[in-house]
Amino acid sequence: MKIAMIGHKRIPSREGGVEIVVEELSTRMVQLGNEVTCYNRRGKHVLDKNEKIKKLKEYKGIKIKEVLTIDKKGLAAMTSSFFGTFKILFSNAEIVHYHAEGPCAMIPIIKLFSRKKVIATIHGLDWQRAKWKNGFASKYIKFGEKMAAKYADEIIVLSENVKKYFKETYNRDTNFIPNGVSKPEIKEAKIINEKYGLRKNDYILFLGRIVPEKGIHYLIDAFNKIKTNKKLVIAGGASDTNEYYSELKEKSENNKNIIFTGFIQGQELEELYSNAYIYVLPSDLEGMPLSLLEAMSYGNCCLTSDIEECATVIKDNGLTFKKSNIEDLKNKLQKLLDKEDIVIKYKTNAQDYILNKYNWDDVVQITLNLYKK
Repeated sequence: MKIAMIGHKRIPSREGGVEIVVEELSTRMVQLGNEVTCYNRRGKHVLDKNEKIKKLKEYKGIKIKEVLTIDKKGLAAMTSSFFGTFKILFSNAEIVHYHAEGPCAMIPIIKLFSRKKVIATIHGLDWQRAKWKNGFASKYIKFGEKMAAKYADEIIVLSENVKKYFKETYNRDTNFIPNGVSKPEIKEAKIINEKYGLRKNDYILFLGRIVPEKGIHYLIDAFNKIKTNKKLVIAGGASDTNEYYSELKEKSENNKNIIFTGFIQGQELEELYSNAYIYVLPSDLEGMPLSLLEAMSYGNCCLTSDIEECATVIKDNGLTFKKSNIEDLKNKLQKLLDKEDIVIKYKTNAQDYILNKYNWDDVVQITLNLYKK
């Protein structure tokens, strides 16, 4: 099949869950003999090993096409999906796979002017996210959601919550296909020891985008109340949320054991996952938390908020606390810090459980079957 992927920022990239999903799907689809073209936003380029700017035309067999993008908050996704859609319209793609709600606003163009089939993956109800809560951006994202519900040939959702939402709101049936995860290589603490003085099991880890709905402010408040010599590592970059990042830094300025790494990737990211004592995801809102799948694939003991999207992933292979409840989060953190045997128990089971339940090869096969349908 000839497949077009659109709606992500760019691949290869770890800027967000959407980018990871598009890369994992596309590379495997190419390996199975399909032709995949990814429509990357223009504006940033991948750095090669020599740190020279390199514009990619192909990556792991995937064709890369850059599309015109106005790289400003609220405009990047809209403009790149608009110009990308017109490129796709005149391409040989048979299947057009839109990712995220905002880009889905362009689906009617494909349906009106071509016979191409459209798949939409709803990675989460993006209009609920704090950075889009007010004004035009929120209305535009909601419009994209409606266009997906009305015009997409098939819709993929990543949680039962969103499946239920589409049925109740639009009377639209959707396909629940969760994300997957691959078995990683466990790394020793080398880079993170040199950069931050971190050793195995001497830190609590949050790894993800630094945005309000991830609940990092709860984690910092709870950490400031517990008794421990361990450090708290906040790993990730801001996503149109520099003001929130600054607020978190202010909350942490009196605690030398809180470390902000900024955006990380490669071996440094692998080392952080490999050597954490526990991984914490205190989110108020998630689509399908890829960072949680990854943390468990490294054999981590995970503590998450009790929202359905997290609780259904870990089930009884980790701990949850009451969403937005700093006191409950503090108590659960202290329990895991005081009782290492509980942490060891969860670490022992986490990897096998998550790799058996969420497998990228299975996800790709189910998605290709949906294309063929």
